[in-house]
Formats: sequence, structure tokens, C-alpha cells
Amino acid sequence: MTVLLGCIADDFTGGTDLAGMLVKAGMRTVQLIGVPQGPPPADVDAVVIALKSRTNAPEEAVAESLAALAWLQQAGCRQFYFKYCSTFDSTPRGNIGPVAEALMRALDTDFTIACPAFPANGRTIYKGNLFVGDVPLAESGMRDHPLTPMTDSNLVRVLQQQVQAKVGLADYGVVERGAAAIAQRFTDLRGQGCHFAVVDAVSNRDLEAIGAACADLKLITGGSGIALGLPQNFRQRGQLSPSHAGQAGRLPPASGLRAVISGSCSVATQQQVAHLRERAPSFHVDPLSLAAGGEVVDAVVEQALAWANQHLAQGPILIYATATPDAVRAVQAQLGVERAGALVEETLAAIAQGLVRLGVGQLIVAGGETSGAVVKALGVAGLRIGPEIDPGVPWTLALAAPGDEGRAPLALALKSGNFGTVDFFSKAWQVPA
Repeated sequence: MTVLLGCIADDFTGGTDLAGMLVKAGMRTVQLIGVPQGPPPADVDAVVIALKSRTNAPEEAVAESLAALAWLQQAGCRQFYFKYCSTFDSTPRGNIGPVAEALMRALDTDFTIACPAFPANGRTIYKGNLFVGDVPLAESGMRDHPLTPMTDSNLVRVLQQQVQAKVGLADYGVVERGAAAIAQRFTDLRGQGCHFAVVDAVSNRDLEAIGAACADLKLITGGSGIALGLPQNFRQRGQLSPSHAGQAGRLPPASGLRAVISGSCSVATQQQVAHLRERAPSFHVDPLSLAAGGEVVDAVVEQALAWANQHLAQGPILIYATATPDAVRAVQAQLGVERAGALVEETLAAIAQGLVRLGVGQLIVAGGETSGAVVKALGVAGLRIGPEIDPGVPWTLALAAPGDEGRAPLALALKSGNFGTVDFFSKAWQVPA
């Protein structure tokens, strides 16, 4: 069967988030790391290409995204999806707007939506304003994000700063009337010269209606929530087998030692790290200690692995660089934003490599940037998507790079910094990977 839905995610945790939602909705899905060289697997309905393009230069993000789109087009995809974070992580320069406009031009389409809503994780949109839990985005922990601080909650304004095209709004008064009303609003906005529609959503029912209204759009942009409503469009057209629903998320049993690596500094991850530290052995990687680079980084990696080797047999361990916003800013002030982030990612990725050599077969990684670095360091070519731990965070099975197929299977959970309950790290081991 032809691949139906081709997706481009701007970071690795976002890719697994989306892929997990598609699996949950009954689409057999594989996540590929970076733009692949060969053909897609034969037994999938959707492909997610995960890039590490959220925070790099807009020109680079656009080029990578267009390369991913070209591959997905070659694979025969019927519809395309640009996935970004449910907190609309971006800055006035991009990268959400520039990438979306470039994809529209490449697909020769003049209209798409922007809807990062994910109610199951507290991300809702009302009157164009994004809420995180009960507070507007600009009053949430995202205001202090070290790379993409979000200081405006109004998505129409935020997106309009990034794009040349006009941005409109499909508000909740339209959305609550269902798919037909939403589709009509899209037609009306197009008539008004709008090329983007920010779409309100406060529940999964809203997302399903929005998904139905997007059946004929070439390109959809948003968080993973919209994925709830897309598989049914393909089913109604006879393109997606109903039998896939019960089989889509099955993985072989996981084995091996267990570990958690956390680089995210989000409020949610800080709480999760604090919770696990009370229950499992933990090792802290201090970013300031890495400032000298080179031999010092190597020494920290060696120290962490020696410590891990002493504790792994007793149960899951935690290795973390997670810190408060004030601590992060202090490190950035001394090292610079890019260097501080790169040093932490490099160190945690090297530690991940060592943990796998020590026999870790089940690994949780927290943070989009950290996950990207770890996955690349491990040479993971792709991910088979399995059961959900928390909304937006599934277990996955790593697909080895060509020539590395003989190694032991690695179960991976890549968690966005903002996702998961306080006990996520503890609870994850109770879900069969």
C-alpha cells in the first residue's frame, strides 16, 4: 500500500509525539531520522521524517524541510504535515513561518492551517490565544525558554511576524459547529486573501472536526493533536484498512538495562527529575564543568559511565543536566547560548553511547535537543512506534543504520521537555515497551 501521509517534524521528540498519535489513531507509522536515502518501508501508512531544525538558522531549516518534502513526494504521499511543538516554539524570525511558506510554495498550494493545540497535554487555543494549562503561553514556563522564549500568546500575531502572507483566524464559534462550518470558514478566509488560518481547539472533539475539515488540504501544519482526525479521512476514501487500528502499535518485547537521560530544563521535566531522584540513583552533569571542552568533557563522560556501571544492575538510573531557568541563564552568560547547549548535548550523547555499550536496552531521553543529539550519536536510522506512556510520548523500537543491523534492539522513549506527568520516568517502565 502507498504511504498516505508524509510528515516533517522539526525535532525528534516532536516526531515521536506525532507518530504516536497516528499509531493511536490506527495508522502504521515509522519515524525516520533525517532525510533517508532509500525507499520507505513497505508496510506503513504514514512516515514521519524527524529533523533537528527547530532552532537552527531559518535558511537551514527551510532547506532541510524541502529535502524531506521531496523524499516524501517521491514516496507517493497523498497529504503532507509540518509538525512543530504544541507551545509553538519559535521566534520572530522563525522557524515555523518560513518553513511553512516554503512548503506551501513547493506544493503549489495557497492555504494551510496552524493549530498546535493538544488538549490532553493542556495545550488549548481560544480566540487565537494559546494556553498552557490554565495560563496564556506568555505567562507559562515557556516565557523563560532558553532558546525560544515565548512572550506573546496570540498565535495570529506570532505567525504574522514570520510570514509574508496574511494570517486569519477560525475561532471557537466556528469550530464548535463542526467540520462543515470549519471548511466553510477556510473558504471564506481564502476569499479574504488569507493563506494561513490559526484554528481554535479546546478538546479532542474539536481536533477531530478540524482534521475532517482538512481532508482536501495538501499541507497541514500544527502540533500532533490534529493527527487524531486525519486517519478517518483516509478510511472514508477506502485508502486505509480498518484492521490496522489494533495492530499499529505492537512492538516486540524489550530487554536490557534501564536508564534515563535528561537534558530538558522545562518546568515539567524539572519536576519529573526531582521525582525520580527520590527513587533512583542519579548523576548530575554540571554544564559549567564542561566549559573547557575536550579532555574535560571526556572526563565527565568517563566519570558518569563509571558511576552508571556501579548502579545499572539495581534498576533504572538517572543522568541529568536539567536545571532551573536561572541556572541555565548563568551558564549561557558564561559560555554563550549555542556553546552551552552544544556542550551539554555532546556530553549526554556520548554518555548514551556508553550506556548502550554497558547493556542498556531501554532508554528514556527528555528534551528535544537532547533527544536529537542522542539519536544521532547512537546511529539510529528510524523508529518503530509502539505503545503510549503519556499523551504524546510513545515507546519506540530503534531501527539500526545500514550495516549495524546485528546489534541488540534498543527501546527508546523520546520525551518532549513539556510533556508527561510528574511520575513519568517511574511510570514509563510499567508500560511494556
